[in-house]
Amino acid sequence: MRLRTRPFFRRGLTVASVAAISAIALAACSAPAATPDPGSSDFVPITSIKLQLQWLPQAQFAGYYVALDKGYFADEGFDTVDIIPSGGDIVPQDALVAGDVDFAVAWVPKVLGTLEATGAELTDIAQVFQKSGTLQVSFKGDGVSSVADFQGKRIGSWGFGNEWEIFAAMAAEGLDASSVSITTQDFSMNALLDGDVDAAQAMTYNEWAQILEVINPATGKLYQPEDFDVVSYQDTAGAMLQDAIWADTARLDDPAYADATVRFLKAITKGWLYARDNPEEAASITYNAAINAEAAFPVGPVHQEWQMNEVNKLIWTGGDFGIIDPAAWDKTVKGALSAVNQDGLHLITAEPAASAYSNTYMQQALDALKADGVDVSGGYTPINVVLTEGGQ
Repeated sequence: MRLRTRPFFRRGLTVASVAAISAIALAACSAPAATPDPGSSDFVPITSIKLQLQWLPQAQFAGYYVALDKGYFADEGFDTVDIIPSGGDIVPQDALVAGDVDFAVAWVPKVLGTLEATGAELTDIAQVFQKSGTLQVSFKGDGVSSVADFQGKRIGSWGFGNEWEIFAAMAAEGLDASSVSITTQDFSMNALLDGDVDAAQAMTYNEWAQILEVINPATGKLYQPEDFDVVSYQDTAGAMLQDAIWADTARLDDPAYADATVRFLKAITKGWLYARDNPEEAASITYNAAINAEAAFPVGPVHQEWQMNEVNKLIWTGGDFGIIDPAAWDKTVKGALSAVNQDGLHLITAEPAASAYSNTYMQQALDALKADGVDVSGGYTPINVVLTEGGQ
């Protein structure tokens, strides 16, 4: 079993690459040979897979690193699993469309935009994050305590498709996107600290912790949550589904790929269950993967522990792991349809194909695990993480 990482330096784009589009055309010109069904003496299972992440190694992806570390992939018959990070030079859905990887982790709205723009067909086979973890953070008293307050303000965003929740939430408030100055920020909270934005974009599991790991010059101690106003997109009409596992829709007709999909989902479910029940160890496993990778976002072990704690809150909301809630999917699609950026462009203009999501493979994986006595549902009891300066 081996783990492969590659160096990249920017967060993912949403526009599909020329290579991905070319791959679609090539795929249309050839038909794969039929694969015998599992159970047949001629059936040859897939034993090597590649998983494309949306970002660099961090506890956002802990379940996959845990599954590798604990041998869960090997238990499911995989000899080689490559977990491939992306800092932006690889767009997960593009890599999947091009056939460079077998599965990809990506936010739902980003993929919906790619599917409409290119005509590609991908399927959300597991909804790992059940809730949005995106925040908009401002200093207390600066007058940005709700989406309605965005008008006339400098609202920070990373771009690259991470801004669509902002526009969906604004549309629900009846705000014209051109009335807000969307200001590009880097993947830190420096833009807020330096006064370049009125409210900075943050994830509960990453940038929110980053600012709480900074010394407040007024007190000589770390900033505290009460020093800020926080808008949580999960509490708005703009909330969208985020980390999901995507598969190649056409390949799912191949019995070997469908079989590998179910086995892969079983392994990652066990990985995320372990991360839920052993968050400190899971954070340590991920931290070790990050510091041994060719490139990784420079966060310390305490920060990774915070991430693990917050990520678990987004995953374990009481239901079975990975099942796509149709209501949450519909809300995401509605938000994507309503979102209009400052240039008047829509993320999508029509409902995605019915094949854009399926609970079939996840349910098969869960049923197999339940038959083995594995409890695949439940909530999460948070641990207490005391942040330190710089997260070290």
